[in-house]
Amino acid sequence: MTEPRLTPRRAARHARAALGLTWRAAPAGTLVDLLLALLAGAAPVAVAGLTKLVLDRLTGAAGRDLPLALLGAGLAGAAAAGVVLPHLRRYVEAERTRAVSRLVRHRLFDAVSRLVGLVRLEDPAYQDRLQAAQQTGHLGPTQLTGSLLGAAQSVVAIGGFLGVLLALSPLTGLLVLLAALPTLWMQLRLNRARAAMVLRLEHFQRRDLFFAQLITGVPAAKEVRLFGLGRFFGERMLDELHGMHRVERRLDGRETRAQALLALLGAVVAGVGVVWVVTRAATGRVGVGDVALFLAAVPGVQGALGALVGQVGSVHQALLLFDHYDEVVHAEPDLPVPVAPRAVPPLRHGIELRDVWFRYSPEHPWVLRGVDLLLPAGATTALVGLNGAGKSTLVKLLCRFYDPERGAILWDGVDLREFDPAALRERLGAVFQDFMPYDLTAAENIAVGDLASRDDPDRLRAAARQAGVDGVLAALPHGYDTLLTRIFFGGPDRDDPRAGVVLSGGQWQRVALARGFLRADRDLLVLDEPSSGLDAEAEHDLHSRLRTLRLGRTSLLVSHRLNAVRDADVIVVLADGRVAEHGDHDTLLAAGGGYARLFALQARGYRQDAPPDAAPDALAASPAA
Repeated sequence: MTEPRLTPRRAARHARAALGLTWRAAPAGTLVDLLLALLAGAAPVAVAGLTKLVLDRLTGAAGRDLPLALLGAGLAGAAAAGVVLPHLRRYVEAERTRAVSRLVRHRLFDAVSRLVGLVRLEDPAYQDRLQAAQQTGHLGPTQLTGSLLGAAQSVVAIGGFLGVLLALSPLTGLLVLLAALPTLWMQLRLNRARAAMVLRLEHFQRRDLFFAQLITGVPAAKEVRLFGLGRFFGERMLDELHGMHRVERRLDGRETRAQALLALLGAVVAGVGVVWVVTRAATGRVGVGDVALFLAAVPGVQGALGALVGQVGSVHQALLLFDHYDEVVHAEPDLPVPVAPRAVPPLRHGIELRDVWFRYSPEHPWVLRGVDLLLPAGATTALVGLNGAGKSTLVKLLCRFYDPERGAILWDGVDLREFDPAALRERLGAVFQDFMPYDLTAAENIAVGDLASRDDPDRLRAAARQAGVDGVLAALPHGYDTLLTRIFFGGPDRDDPRAGVVLSGGQWQRVALARGFLRADRDLLVLDEPSSGLDAEAEHDLHSRLRTLRLGRTSLLVSHRLNAVRDADVIVVLADGRVAEHGDHDTLLAAGGGYARLFALQARGYRQDAPPDAAPDALAASPAA
């Protein structure tokens, strides 16, 4: 991504949105903080003015009509306010930040949940922006509001101190103001660079986290130790860390040089003013109180101007950070959704893929190349092919996670794009090969297949029985209420097996299948390698169950294991993104094509009299994409 830049119109839009979020999240806290900011800005001016009056009263120069005790009490009160008010502001600001963070996080994940498909989520550039929005989205509104309130505090202080300086020395007051201009310019440049750095670091941070998880996590632990990969991954992780540090070091050096020069400029201006007022005091043209007031006003104006410049720069940075959040929240839909979608009718005839072409981006090769295919209603269609042939992509298109680039997918003659995707998916049931093991209870892990079943334990157990996992889950320490994870526990729970249980891969596979059984009554059931994690006996048992389940239903069975698909009504062979063969098992064997060769190759492994010669290249006539 390029370095972020804000046009005035875009900045104004972000400012309105960010301040609106803050007001909706914490209206009372924002008003209280404004009042505290104004008082905090006035406190140092009051201290300086009261100090002058006290000194003038002590030296007899002026102020005889004011009791010294009253002046002292006022000075003490103003000084106390100057000490206490910043602490009160920090507390109020922290409360406001928490409220804004909740609202921003809620809206951010609502926006991500509104994405229809996987187009954006599988885009690395979008992932970078999404990660930046998660990390900094709440900082935009809170930092913008805090900076504006801080600016109000600085303006009050500047107004008071600058009035003093202009009264005593207009030239010095003007010099102090001019000295702030280069500071403002430099601060804006540095803030833009730091906001751009957030995006540049995303690449390093994600890869650093990836290698760190490989070293410390369980999934890769066996291979990491067996192959001695710890040092290799550790060095790769350190390379990413060094990359992050190089980016940060360059910006830190730039900031240090700029701030040192600006500080030197401020010191020169202050020095000129001090020399001037001390010289006038030596000739009796100003009093001791005036000297004290001037000595407080010069650093007071410079400090308040520096703070104001910092706040202006912080506002700019906040708007840049908010840009990531705004882009995610207001992103265009990743797939078109019709304004008046057609109702999805029960499937009567079938689903047709008509000249479907698809690739993941113009830079990628075609995955599907003019696929024509019919999934007849009430029949089981099996999809086979080598890795990369396009089987999983075809499943994604059927679920409308993507749309074809050319051609159409028709549901009883109606293009899927004419339906509401959520309504379409209500008609689908699916078990994916890359299913998700959730860190939830056993019951919840099944219920995610159909959230309407959460309060129906009988239905959950029925699905588990169909998947052959009821006995395993019922025998857990807390039955179906047992957490299927150990990551939430520590301390006294660390060694308690009842705290959480980790299932085996095959058991998890059956839990995922139970989710599919919850939706078995849907119009289309997609089974993508449903037995990939099971042993031979469990696989046979499962496919016997699925055979009963599929009877009379429309289903798509994707598998590499041809013995699992031989009883399908139609078998489709994908190769090079095209339909290479289709027919039933006996027809395809008789044809002697790629399916027959692949079936013979797999069957040979189970025959003791199989010759030891090299296996034929199955589907060689149509190499996979």
